[in-house]
Amino acid sequence: MHALQSIIAQFEPITLAQMESVKLMNRIDTKYVVPLSLLPDILTAAQPDYYVQEIDGKRIAAYDTMYYDTDTLDMYIRHHDRQLVRQKIRVRQYVDSDLTFLEIKRKDNKGRTSKKRIVVPGFDITADTRSTLTHKTKPDEPLTVTEFIRAKSRYEWDGIAPHLRTTFHRITLVNKAKTERLTIDMDLLWDNVITAQTQTFPELVIVELKRDGNVPSLMTRIMLDRHVRPLKISKYCIGTALTTPHVKANRFKAKIRKIRKILSNPL
Repeated sequence: MHALQSIIAQFEPITLAQMESVKLMNRIDTKYVVPLSLLPDILTAAQPDYYVQEIDGKRIAAYDTMYYDTDTLDMYIRHHDRQLVRQKIRVRQYVDSDLTFLEIKRKDNKGRTSKKRIVVPGFDITADTRSTLTHKTKPDEPLTVTEFIRAKSRYEWDGIAPHLRTTFHRITLVNKAKTERLTIDMDLLWDNVITAQTQTFPELVIVELKRDGNVPSLMTRIMLDRHVRPLKISKYCIGTALTTPHVKANRFKAKIRKIRKILSNPL
């Protein structure tokens, strides 16, 4: 971590407020899996052309997320079965900025991802406290959480429950043209609240390029020069496959084997 801190200290910073113009809430995502040992080289190559997000002096942020699903894991199964239209529902805590959101990610049949979210202050991510969120979370909030879920999702709030907790650290980069955002997730830990199983990949780094349409990206060139190819990966689905015995997982098991191969053969 110290080596990464030294490299990202060389980046020009961008604040959370300045990031507002780079939300990319309706976007095309490109994901990559790289071994941790390759990350310093990637960051060094990106440094002249990217800002790094800084919050209260911190450039590596902690994230804590609880994913929800039905009793039959409908959201997971739809992804496994390659259903084009699908959703993920999660409560995500941005630890360093002390912000917590209930988020709904939706993938449409054209491969575009949209995200809708609502602030849920004071939410205990480690407990099933859905009943405390039936009121408006803020006096000026137009919807209660129940109404928000019903309006933005195909699921009902009382029809889903906490399933998988995921923690990680993230570096966020923004290109200087402010046409793309790049998230770099590491130190991934999955904790399944149903099976009580945990799993981690200490050497796994997930890089996600987020942009509106196929605008030119320096990061795609950086990755190509290092023979890193895009790899579709869902933290929720991989974590569920790793921590849920007997779940339908043939597709994700093949992807897990590919990830292990990438990590065991760093360039």
